[in-house]
Amino acid sequence: MLNAFSFKHFDTKQNLKQKALKASAVLLTLSFAFALSCGKRKPPLPPIERVLQKVEVTGFQRGGQVLLSWKMPAKNAELKSVENISRADIYRLAEPLTSPLTMSEDEFASRSVIIASLKITDADFARKTLTYTDNLEFAGQPARLRYAVRLANASGQKAAFSNFLLVEPSARVASNPTGLTTQLSQDAVTLSWTAPAANVDGTTPPNIIGYNVYRSANEKEAAVLLNKTPVTSTTLADTFFEFEKDYFYFVRTVSVGTDAIPTESTESNIVRLHPVDSFPPSAPAALTIAATPTTISLFFPANPENDIAGYKIYRSTDPNLERSAWTLVTPKLVTATTYQDDKVESGKTYFYYVTATDKKGNVSQPSEVVSEIVP
Repeated sequence: MLNAFSFKHFDTKQNLKQKALKASAVLLTLSFAFALSCGKRKPPLPPIERVLQKVEVTGFQRGGQVLLSWKMPAKNAELKSVENISRADIYRLAEPLTSPLTMSEDEFASRSVIIASLKITDADFARKTLTYTDNLEFAGQPARLRYAVRLANASGQKAAFSNFLLVEPSARVASNPTGLTTQLSQDAVTLSWTAPAANVDGTTPPNIIGYNVYRSANEKEAAVLLNKTPVTSTTLADTFFEFEKDYFYFVRTVSVGTDAIPTESTESNIVRLHPVDSFPPSAPAALTIAATPTTISLFFPANPENDIAGYKIYRSTDPNLERSAWTLVTPKLVTATTYQDDKVESGKTYFYYVTATDKKGNVSQPSEVVSEIVP
């Protein structure tokens, strides 16, 4: 006979058995779900793009300056990230020409000096090219300059150095030209300038092999070189221009630099020009004339200008009459270089002249006067 204690004990054992069965079922369900999940492949996640912390520096001498440039990374890291870039430090080391070309980063870090720290913002990324200009002070002795750029975050933690840029600046590079002026004509913009009197270190005579002349369409657009080889005079005619367009001109002196490499000076003054066509074409020339009983025919070659809009033909029976009083027989401009006048009378002498008009409405001087008697 079961007592109360025995019944309670029996009930507990039954509960434990049921719980064990339930736990087994749950475990089986989880195992099945896990098996299904292991068999299903998910698409791979794209790699997280790492912000580049090292740049590549290039540069060259121009006059008494060294111009450095480098491309920034595609984007900056988040503001809270240790990789967030907030400044670029420019390092320079002056060393004898006999120094070894190779150098460790540790040695460069201990011997070089920071000559500038440029503030970096998010607008400076997206592969934008940044620049820095180092103004040189020439000692009496040749030296090699070693440059590098190092990016840093707001806490002053620094990335690796860029490559080392080695420059052997020449002190005997001519100074820049001065007094650049322009003179406009129908066919050319003639530029004139004054040659430099000394080199950037003050020595004379100036080391000049010629000049490079540049032109751009606006102040922000990169200028293009107009001459193929250095100009040896102090003038240049720019014949490849168009009226009613803006142009910016400047000139640089070209010298023989280190290792006989042509080295430019800094720019002359920049001249802005907006050429306006106020130049009349040349007078039509070499007119010929022929008459029949009913007509007089005029013939003349086309004007040499490439902007001729047409011609006007004037007639008179009195050669001594003021040219402005002659009869205009072509109320509209004619583009042909021949003309037949059929409003003539037999036995009369007719006199003619022709003017040329360009597309801006500029009118040439009258041509020579030709005449013929109608038979």
